Amino acid sequence: MSALTALEQALEHRWEALWARLLDKEPVELLDALREECDSNAVVCGEGRKMAPNVYAVELHHCVHDELARRGSRVGQVLTDSLARHGERQGYMWPGPLTVHVTRSPHVPNGRYRVASAVMSHVSADGLPDPGRA
Repeated sequence: MSALTALEQALEHRWEALWARLLDKEPVELLDALREECDSNAVVCGEGRKMAPNVYAVELHHCVHDELARRGSRVGQVLTDSLARHGERQGYMWPGPLTVHVTRSPHVPNGRYRVASAVMSHVSADGLPDPGRA
């Protein structure tokens, strides 16, 4: 195992521990929800080409979101990286830059989340429109 692989695994374990502590559950549940959203909205576009949505919105209860922000966590980037690895394993193509935007929501119960996706050719993580309503 290379040093880079060992470092990546160590960071993933720390990320999982943070989520488990904050949400009292494994972060795998949120990652699985993102992967399922990706898989269920992927379409075959010709010979072996699979296109998946490239914009994902994750809504967290404001307490969880604030705690992550207070700790300086780059949740959106970590989730984007994880989803990119999933897409690579599945052979997905993205119609534009892949991004996972994490927002706070008073409508999501504490410890839960909501995931939505959309296809957008031009996107920036700043000022991201709500893909659930796109």
